[in-house]
Amino acid sequence: MSPGYACLSVDDIRSSMEERGTRVILAADFFTISEISHILNEVGSHICMLKTHVDGIHDFDLDRWMNEVVGPAREMGVLMFEDRKFADIGYVSKIQMLGHQRIAEWADVVTAHRISGPDIVEGIHEAWRECGRKGSVAILAQMSSSGNLLDEEYCKKVVESCRGIDGVCGFIGNGSNSSNISELRGLVGSAKMILTPGINLNSAEARMGQRYGHPREAIAAGSDAVIVGSGIIRNADPLGAAKKYAEETAA
Repeated sequence: MSPGYACLSVDDIRSSMEERGTRVILAADFFTISEISHILNEVGSHICMLKTHVDGIHDFDLDRWMNEVVGPAREMGVLMFEDRKFADIGYVSKIQMLGHQRIAEWADVVTAHRISGPDIVEGIHEAWRECGRKGSVAILAQMSSSGNLLDEEYCKKVVESCRGIDGVCGFIGNGSNSSNISELRGLVGSAKMILTPGINLNSAEARMGQRYGHPREAIAAGSDAVIVGSGIIRNADPLGAAKKYAEETAA
């Protein structure tokens, strides 16, 4: 990372998770601000990050977003994780971070692909710097969806090219397959994080090409934190479910 970038470090993120006593990242895949605000207030004590797809929110309004979601998350100590999956050149990624949704002003972690080149990370961090903030990037190394093109060779190239970049906190792995996580941990080493989607205690909930793995197996295989969506937000008892996932991933 170029001099002058203040990054949210791996130690910062791991310390935050340890303080909160949970390795659960909640995938709040809702369409309205009020739904996301509600689930955050309900299960926030059992999650370490709130993962969003802000471009999928039908009633997005920046003021409401900051007041009803970002503000409460910060008060709880929950990190904001925008799963934008940036994939363009650095300059375009920067202007996307500073666009209508002002991602740079509130996101602590964002996701990106490596396919467009290493300057994507610099572009994202330039946006944070212009907002007087710091954050970190999680790079997609694997995916849990069936038929994806992120094969073993691509995964190796991604890890090798990003492992030494300070502005990258870690990699997104395939939580549905514990052997994939173990292989990724071997490539990554201990200095970077592995965050894994594709996690659900009920594998029958998989849909549209999704596959699921067990949270305890993902952690045992080398994941730092698991990303859980439907297993919590579609549960009849979201609070109880969030607590269960946090217990399943306890060190």
